Amino acid sequence: MSITHRLEAIARLPMSGDNTAIAIRRLEAGELVLLDGKPTPLSHTVLEGHRFAVRRIEPGELLLSWRLPFGAATRRIEPGEYVCNERVLHSLRNRSIAADLPATTNFVDRAIDYALDPSAFQSAPPTPRIEPAPTFLGYRRSGARGVGTRNCIVLLGTSSATGSFVRALEERLKGAATAYANIDGIVAAAHTEGSTPNANNRDHVLRTLAGFMVHSNVGAVLAVDAGWEPINNAVLQQFMRDHGYPLDDMLHAFLSLRGGFEENLVRAGEIVMSWLDAVNQTQRTPASAAHLKLALQCGGSDAFSGVSANPLIGWAAHTIVGYGGGANIAETPELIGAEPYMLAKVRDLATAQRYLAIRDRFIAYAAAHHTSAEGNPSDGNKLRGLYNIILKSIGAAMKKHPDTRLDFAIDYSEPMHEPGFYFMDSPGLDLESVAGQVAAGCNVIYFTTGNGSVTNFPFVPTIKVVTTTPRYELLAKDMDVNAGAYLDGAPMAELGAALVERTLRVASGERTAGERAGHAQVQIWRNWRQGGEREIRREGEGEIGDWRLEIGGATPLAVKLPVQESESSYPATTTETGNSPLATHNSPWSEFAYPALATAEGAVFEQVGLIVPTSLCAAQVARMAADRLNRRRVGIGPGRSRYVALVHTEGCSDATGEAITMSAPTLLGYATHRMAGRCLLLEHGCEVTHNDFMRRRLAELGYDLNRFGWASVQLDGGIASVLDKIEAWFAATAESDPAPAAVQGGLGSLRIGLLATAPLPAAAAHALADLAANIVHAGGAVVAAQSGHLLHSAAFVDPLLVEPDRLQPTLAYSGRLPAPGFHIMATPTDHPVEIITGLGATGVDVVLAYVGVQPVQGHPLTPVLELATAADCPSDLAPELDLLLDGDPAGWSAQMLAKLSDLAAHRYTPQRMRTGNIDFQITRGLMGISL
Repeated sequence: MSITHRLEAIARLPMSGDNTAIAIRRLEAGELVLLDGKPTPLSHTVLEGHRFAVRRIEPGELLLSWRLPFGAATRRIEPGEYVCNERVLHSLRNRSIAADLPATTNFVDRAIDYALDPSAFQSAPPTPRIEPAPTFLGYRRSGARGVGTRNCIVLLGTSSATGSFVRALEERLKGAATAYANIDGIVAAAHTEGSTPNANNRDHVLRTLAGFMVHSNVGAVLAVDAGWEPINNAVLQQFMRDHGYPLDDMLHAFLSLRGGFEENLVRAGEIVMSWLDAVNQTQRTPASAAHLKLALQCGGSDAFSGVSANPLIGWAAHTIVGYGGGANIAETPELIGAEPYMLAKVRDLATAQRYLAIRDRFIAYAAAHHTSAEGNPSDGNKLRGLYNIILKSIGAAMKKHPDTRLDFAIDYSEPMHEPGFYFMDSPGLDLESVAGQVAAGCNVIYFTTGNGSVTNFPFVPTIKVVTTTPRYELLAKDMDVNAGAYLDGAPMAELGAALVERTLRVASGERTAGERAGHAQVQIWRNWRQGGEREIRREGEGEIGDWRLEIGGATPLAVKLPVQESESSYPATTTETGNSPLATHNSPWSEFAYPALATAEGAVFEQVGLIVPTSLCAAQVARMAADRLNRRRVGIGPGRSRYVALVHTEGCSDATGEAITMSAPTLLGYATHRMAGRCLLLEHGCEVTHNDFMRRRLAELGYDLNRFGWASVQLDGGIASVLDKIEAWFAATAESDPAPAAVQGGLGSLRIGLLATAPLPAAAAHALADLAANIVHAGGAVVAAQSGHLLHSAAFVDPLLVEPDRLQPTLAYSGRLPAPGFHIMATPTDHPVEIITGLGATGVDVVLAYVGVQPVQGHPLTPVLELATAADCPSDLAPELDLLLDGDPAGWSAQMLAKLSDLAAHRYTPQRMRTGNIDFQITRGLMGISL
């Protein structure tokens, strides 16, 4: 006999009067639930967090949660029927889920049409004060800086150009502050911004960096730049002085990198070490809870976020604001649709209008990039029951208690000068949003999660609050608070009081789960391009090609012969440019050989164990895994020389214009790269490019899925558990895989990428053309970046190509090499790291970059050889480059070949790889944005 369940035993109604309920566990088709006094069968499988009707809903009638509409029925929906829209069905069908799903949908999303009526607006009274306020033990700063909950020395990369430097410096100084009781750590804050000229996010970046520098949790800060960036130390310092940031009230230094990487590490280390005694003198003393400023944040949300976790932190934030403190709710697109709730209690009409103006600006920002904020919910959100942006927004809005007044609406990273409850503009990408909240002054972060996001920030403690008891138990080592206790029957007031007490303990120095795990990352709101056509023009000539035009096919471009047909006779070497014949050197080209490993795609000079994080939030865990495997030398041998993690910022949203169409092929390109002897894909668990997505794409491309490893930070039980799983898989494959056969590689085995980040002399361009022609005619592959200076040079193009005026790309950005020959890869930006990242994904084994007097960061997997001419290179920069072209230019291509030979034979390691000055960043193109 079938059991009939009481509704409250299997589901939750967010509020009485709702006509849909949320399943608290997976329910199967045919299970009986008592609705309106009658046993009612469920129509289909209802996954945990998904909804079913609790009464009949007529066509056109609104579907309700929290008594707010999130959709309209397209037909009659009977009691017990699973409710679903097109987005969710599409998402579930793309996952490996065994479930009885309906064939068609039964509701459509409700249009968002909120409008404020100024004539009916009424100002709300302040949030009630609570006296007396309790205290915590904090670090008192100057009056303008407040009270810190941590005392850290921050190593700030002013731009993306110095991110790898501050990470290397952090690693070098690890443990240096251990003996200092009042220093909580020496931490790097590296990010992807500040290197793009005329960036639209310039003010965002400057406010964020300024806010980081004077943050109450910062005891001292070292800001590091390269000097040439659009946002550098001089620009940042002037911005801070112009806008009244209290820079002089704190210990700080600005350092510009000059000379060698190691020399700069020594200089920077000496500055930081000289600060330790002074920073340690600041001790914790009692401070009122009025000095707490809470960042209210969510990530990996589910249907219960708005039922348990968000109301819980809303309760605690209401209390802290009552004590005279501050709270900051953000993520603009994740509040669109919740305006009736958010604006029910507002300080004044101007604040309400400012809130809506920020909302409208974000909607316009998305529309300008051919997308919509309605695409914000990620695949992980949909899997866990958030069908659309309205449901996600209503749940997210519960981070504001219904009795809390909205006091301020501010821009991204704008300082919170007064106590109260703030709304801050930001994208829904939680790491980018958190950075703005920290820069605004938040000194504690509340982070709610349904899926189990493991996000943490380097110098502000993050209290992670998970929505359900089963998910908390799965991820107990990485979560701090189980809001699922509310679903299990615990009173919200009891849980709220406990969270406030925990907050005071954390503010006083108790370490959070994230701090114990040693996991943290920073991401500032990434730049956006606002559309527009980008052209590459040859100096003084017309358009060469716009990357947004249709790619000209995968057929390589025709290359001129580098030698005469008779091998017994070679033309005289020439150093002229233009249409002159290429220089030829019989001996270097014909004798070029190196010891290689056999792969299905040809000889390769190295194979590695590769970890590809499928999204931003898995990236730092991937780095931790690779570092651990290298440190323990797991399976290191002839077929696995090292382990590499590709740390990036993409994959978290499926509605970011070109971002997803570029990130997915890039990740797949690396996963199938011939240098990857074995590759493991690591998902966070709630992204769009999750493991099921990657499995499907790899299967479509014809790859054996058994060759890949698969791990999930969330589903495998958190950071510690997934690190163990990753190590076990690589250890097992190292033991079972046969050693690759040793073969001899030659010129025809090479796949190289070419770019020039600086104007190059004609002789250097001619030498690169010579190298490219010889490789191509030996059967190898050459991929040139579309942007940069290389294709602008007639000295490179004219002697190399049969049709030098036809320079349309043959490969999309990160497009896989279909055949040997000479190719041009489309590059939507001029950012060197983004270009090199795209080149590596095409399948090249090495990149040659002419960099002039401005070296670039290297690549974690693909070696980058940086070139310049000796005549143009300053003496202090020479040791940083891999090859200085010197002597007779007729021999420069042979010098390049010799350096390639040393690299391939493992006699040489590129400078950037040797020092760890490496980076990896996928482009978002012209239309990709953060949602």
